[in-house]
Amino acid sequence: MTATAQAIKIANIAASAAADKLAENLVAIDVTEPMPLTDIFLLASGRNERQVASIADEIEFKLLEAGVKYLRREGKETGRWILLDFGDVVCHVMHEEDRMYYSLERLWKDCPVVKLDAVSAA
Repeated sequence: MTATAQAIKIANIAASAAADKLAENLVAIDVTEPMPLTDIFLLASGRNERQVASIADEIEFKLLEAGVKYLRREGKETGRWILLDFGDVVCHVMHEEDRMYYSLERLWKDCPVVKLDAVSAA
């Protein structure tokens, strides 16, 4: 099983929004096989807490504009790791230090990477 076309579309909108706020290291991981509750994890890094919050806000705004509402948001208060759950897509917006420490890409290394338009255009 692979990520749905709708999930890939949502991930691309979110990645584009993150790129607009200068997010770094954008990666989308197709987690449909080991994770039955969601299709894609989108990972994005910010250099400081303000940028992390700004990236998360922009993702929320752009997806809401596209008609996609978040189901859950966690971590907004600290701005180190903000998790935005949109159902088919879960966005992890992380401070670059925390991203290196937790190394989610390593944890999900067996899952395929989803090609993102925002990353291809950069």
